[in-house]
Amino acid sequence: MMRRTPLVALLVCLGLMVACATGTTSQTGKVAPGMTERGEASYYADKFVGRQTASGDVYTHRKLTAAHRTLPFGTRVRVTRLDNGKQVTVRINDRGPFKRGRIIDLSKSAAKRIDLVLDGVADVKIEVMSAANRGSSPGPEPDRTGDSSTSW
Repeated sequence: MMRRTPLVALLVCLGLMVACATGTTSQTGKVAPGMTERGEASYYADKFVGRQTASGDVYTHRKLTAAHRTLPFGTRVRVTRLDNGKQVTVRINDRGPFKRGRIIDLSKSAAKRIDLVLDGVADVKIEVMSAANRGSSPGPEPDRTGDSSTSW
């Protein structure tokens, strides 16, 4: 019995290390306005309407929101579609995308602003416009129905 204890402890430690390495992303990294990232954008399928996001918000197509793997909830980013130059500013309120090469999943209304709906996936650049305040809730997202502006 004594010989199994170190083996069990080792397996528990390895399991914890794997869980930490592959689990949800940390929000402890510093995010500064102007930081950029390039990759592919996609958008949420209709089946996600009404479901809760990782931040606790309920997903709706009408709001200009997005999912990112690591940016803190409430961070606002400008998404520029590289082949047509169209832009939209969104608030991060979910985690994802989890498909290789994709850096952001947009709400359907945000995808429409950059003509992404028909294509489904496009190359984009994202730029942090404002970092989220630590320790505070991002607050409710205003309904932007009919609003043609792309900035907050």
